[in-house]
Amino acid sequence: MALGSNMSALWILVANGWMQNPIASEFNFETMRMEMVSFSELVLNPVAQVKFVHTVAAGYTTGAMFILGISAWYLLKGRDIAFAKRSFAIAASFGMAAVLSVIVLGDESGYEMGDVQKTKLAAIEAEWETQPAPAAFTLFGVPDQATQENKYAIQIPYLLGLIAIRSVDTPVTGLKDLLAQHEVRIRNGMKAYALLNELRAGSKDPAVRSEFETHKQDLGYGLLLKRYTPDVANATEAQIQQATQDSIPRVAPLYFSFRIMVLCGVLLLGIIALSFLSVIRNRIGKNRWLLKAALYGIPLPWIAVEAGWFVAEYGRQPWAIGEVLPTAVANSSLTVGDLLFSMILICGLYTVFLVAEMYLMFKFARLGPSSLKTGRYHHETVQAVTQPARG
Repeated sequence: MALGSNMSALWILVANGWMQNPIASEFNFETMRMEMVSFSELVLNPVAQVKFVHTVAAGYTTGAMFILGISAWYLLKGRDIAFAKRSFAIAASFGMAAVLSVIVLGDESGYEMGDVQKTKLAAIEAEWETQPAPAAFTLFGVPDQATQENKYAIQIPYLLGLIAIRSVDTPVTGLKDLLAQHEVRIRNGMKAYALLNELRAGSKDPAVRSEFETHKQDLGYGLLLKRYTPDVANATEAQIQQATQDSIPRVAPLYFSFRIMVLCGVLLLGIIALSFLSVIRNRIGKNRWLLKAALYGIPLPWIAVEAGWFVAEYGRQPWAIGEVLPTAVANSSLTVGDLLFSMILICGLYTVFLVAEMYLMFKFARLGPSSLKTGRYHHETVQAVTQPARG
């Protein structure tokens, strides 16, 4: 099951990595689709590989933290002490390796983002201006998209350049400069769209084909105009400016989600590291405050994972496929009724699953090792003592 789950995660994240960074493929104007040119390059996409190991390590951390918290609960209750100490030690040791992996691989994921998803990086850090290298890291602030500035910003000099792109002389491109670049690409995309229509109409002119090949990498930016006009090639200046503003995501949700994820990660590292230290020093269960922290810290990895996934998916907006297919035109032939039926069915099923899962989790957490029915643990021994003797 563990192997199957990991292999499933690999292929899901290879697909997602391609949507974030669509390498190993070419646009075929005759079939109007992206076609794979290298399977190995697709699988070894650096975004996909980093995302896979980071996500799997996050899953391991979630499992370890859950076991750690439940073990701490047994110790707080004074139940099945020997069993709880063993499971606490295993969870703390495995969790230490897992949480360190999450942090290291998260840093690597951020570095890859700085290389291939500059807009997402700038939005996560609310970098409106291109600062002199190495850029300062905004520890906290309130991004204002209307004025394109951060209010009440607290910054740490040089840190962003060092951790995001690992350079003291390479700047982190700000959103204002990225918007200017996107406007140029939208105008090139308008040309590519007009040339595509000529080719689709049957033009055999080599000059048209050559010029299309020159501009086709910006076709996706031209499609951003579809939200405002069906006639992309003749969009107005106002429509171009609207599409340009659409080329970056809303900054505040990304900015705060990323910091929630990091805060949860820091808290997890602290709890797990202190728990691991108590294992090394043979002091498991000696500090009740640590046991309570482990118990109340159970939700932290779930919060971190959800915040991280939001950063990954919302951060690539406005793209369904990065710089190729805008979300606004990535629609299917499904009707509103079809979508409503699917959403209601999915929400209903997963609500049932959630209720069943929570019931089973609470039931077996309370039972603990007594569920093994070996006759050696708390509920079994209590039952044996309280039952009246027969005969």
